[in-house]
Amino acid sequence: MNVRVDIRQRLADQEIADVVGLVEAATEADGVRPLNEHVMLHLRYGGDPQARSLLLYAGDALAGYAHVDPTDEVEGPSAELVVHPQHRRRGHGARLLRAVMDAAGGRPRLWAHGDHAGAAALAAAFGFDRVRSLWQMRRPLAEPLPPATLPVGVELRTFVPGQDEEEWLKVNAAAFAHHPEQGAWTMDDLLRREQEPWFDPEGFFLAQRGDRLAGFHWTKVHGSSEHGHDPLGEVYVVGVDPSQQGTGLGKALTLAGLEHLRSRGLAQAMLYVDETNTAAIRLYEGLGFTRYDVDVMYAPPQ
Repeated sequence: MNVRVDIRQRLADQEIADVVGLVEAATEADGVRPLNEHVMLHLRYGGDPQARSLLLYAGDALAGYAHVDPTDEVEGPSAELVVHPQHRRRGHGARLLRAVMDAAGGRPRLWAHGDHAGAAALAAAFGFDRVRSLWQMRRPLAEPLPPATLPVGVELRTFVPGQDEEEWLKVNAAAFAHHPEQGAWTMDDLLRREQEPWFDPEGFFLAQRGDRLAGFHWTKVHGSSEHGHDPLGEVYVVGVDPSQQGTGLGKALTLAGLEHLRSRGLAQAMLYVDETNTAAIRLYEGLGFTRYDVDVMYAPPQ
């Protein structure tokens, strides 16, 4: 059977549909989505012009897909890849990873969602080390929550599309200055998410101190049709301006968002946190969250 890899900057409509179908099949088989939100947005809308999509065909069938993002000048290229469940154990993962390495100009960092044994074996075969883990934590929303007590002088309101974007981007960049995946968001990144079906400004909370934005908690609700499970609330991103850190604002914002998600009738809430962020993990564990799953990054030895 003829196997080939096609490389695209942007995909045609039918190619997008085929990749989405592949992603859904892998999600159903593995219980976790193989591509993160950023990659899915790039897939649907187009993203950084430097990014590339790799399509692996076995005959006429789309057997695998990979996304290569070369935009991080400090850490280097990153990639995510997935092989259709019906085409696994035939060497397609290795073939696709070799193509990813060629497209990235070397050995990129690889994200594997769900910490599957197959991903670990593929990474080991290419000499990649496990270098980072991102925990998914969950909490039942039926359990009691402490009150969300804001610091003195801080008021809570919700995000207003068309008004708050620039100020939010400034605080987001400051809050995540050492976290480029989040802190480097652009206006386009924000506006794309505002176009998503899940976007709800009533679940996007802003903390105001006078006329300045002090922090925020953006919540998200995952629908069952997209993620293969019952609707699930997410602590999507909580950020506090560096000048307001240590005031208890982050905890108060987290609780306010959780109360909102509970008011929506959701049974559980989830969040992602880097396993090295022990302070945040302690905070979330104190709010009743426990580790549920792990995403892993692999990289070539230094």
